[in-house]
Amino acid sequence: MPLPTQNTTMEPFDSRHFRHALSQFATGVTVITTRAADGTMLGLTATSFNSVSLQPPLVLWSLGASASSMDAFSTGTHYVVNVLAADQSGLANRFASRIEDRFAGVELDFSANGQPVLRGAVAWFECRNRSRYPEGDHVIFVGEVTHCEVAPRAPLVYHGGAYCSASTLPTA
Repeated sequence: MPLPTQNTTMEPFDSRHFRHALSQFATGVTVITTRAADGTMLGLTATSFNSVSLQPPLVLWSLGASASSMDAFSTGTHYVVNVLAADQSGLANRFASRIEDRFAGVELDFSANGQPVLRGAVAWFECRNRSRYPEGDHVIFVGEVTHCEVAPRAPLVYHGGAYCSASTLPTA
């Protein structure tokens, strides 16, 4: 049986087109948090989160190689991946911004290892900083999950350059 054909062009693409194509993949939204060696709390929004293994429990995420928080995440022993709820787009925007104190006014708890945990997250994973892999313009972090918690409710989703919930994903 012949394979179906599509009307595709094999023209070269640029980074803008590549980014647009990637935006068609709906993904959850996380905020990765840690403490620097001096105790300063750091956090950033990331949609590049995925499971790797159940045994041992491993997850991954990536960070731009030139990020100002690279040193803290690279040298720290632990961090937390906070999976945001549908009503937490404000936190996603806050931790994606360049404001100086992203934690000001944010409701927090702390993990067993003293890492910041965002209240209201649908799940969080405390990870031991297991390994890092430089690839392209990012560094892939693999974390070994030492503890996780779940508070099931609708997650925040990122699709087509916008936040939405799974029930409101556009079909186009």
